[in-house]
Amino acid sequence: MKVLGIESSCDETACAIVEDGKTILSNVVATQIPFHKIYKGVVPEIASRKHAEWILPVVKQALKEANLTMDDIDAIAATNRPGLMGSLLVGFTFGKTLAWATNKPFIAINHMLGHLYAAHLVNDIQYPYLGLLVSGGHSIICKVNNFDDLEVLGTTVDDSVGEAFDKVSKFYGLGYPGGVVIDNLAKQGNPKAAHFPIPKLDEEEHRYDVSFSGLKTAVIHQCDMFWNEGFEHSKENMCAAFQETAVKTLTNKLFRAVEDTGLKTVVAGGGVAANSRLREILAERKDINCIFPPLKLCGDNGAMIAGVAYHFLQRGDRTSFDTTACARIPQFKRGLAQVQHKGKK
Repeated sequence: MKVLGIESSCDETACAIVEDGKTILSNVVATQIPFHKIYKGVVPEIASRKHAEWILPVVKQALKEANLTMDDIDAIAATNRPGLMGSLLVGFTFGKTLAWATNKPFIAINHMLGHLYAAHLVNDIQYPYLGLLVSGGHSIICKVNNFDDLEVLGTTVDDSVGEAFDKVSKFYGLGYPGGVVIDNLAKQGNPKAAHFPIPKLDEEEHRYDVSFSGLKTAVIHQCDMFWNEGFEHSKENMCAAFQETAVKTLTNKLFRAVEDTGLKTVVAGGGVAANSRLREILAERKDINCIFPPLKLCGDNGAMIAGVAYHFLQRGDRTSFDTTACARIPQFKRGLAQVQHKGKK
């Protein structure tokens, strides 16, 4: 089964064709970074307009690179949640229309399920496992029971880790995207230069939850008071110390979940899964099998959408054409076990 997957939840216009949920035949991603860089963040109106401009050429390019035509495609999938509403509507509406016009099965995909599935495209992974979803919009620790069944153990109580990276980078004028810039600068600095506090949450109520707003405030507005003696107050040292604290905030709670659940496999997904320090810390735990997607599959892409869609389609699920996009996912709250596709068969 060849599935054409469309992803447009934020500022990447992406389309991929994946066969049998595993073999990537093409994976085209058109990035809007140059258009948002001058604003040091994504501008939703610009993002949606660029999606509208690029969606057709990107789909055509994906077909060309796979050496296929629409006649060879068995089904179409598109992201419908969560994300920027305008951006979502462009890709999702295009996908629905294309499926209707070609009389092919259509499936709506939860973007977060796609990020978790990205590692499955290049690895054989058995359920259940612990998932670490980290991006500009989410910081989630979950137990993954199946491709569409997540038990959310913990999430952020305020900002996501990706947002913290972007805001710190924007405040200091380091560049955009913030996560990539800070990661690169941190490699030239010393994480011991400053000692930023790891937020402490109520152990009973927030056992696996994380918080990044306090860390962000400390780095932006109170940075000087946390410097250790003998270290230069350089941007490289600041980035190294900030990144170390941000990553350990995540991994401390993740390791607690490993101990409590007994699950020794951890699968990461999302843009922050590309962070080099996060990968290093997880790799240091030899008692845990940590699986990351390739760097090109950490960010938004159509391959993860087409890949997870295959399993919905194999089960017989279909999405009604009256389904629309949704900017948020109300189900992603700690303690709710099911985050399932609700499409009609």
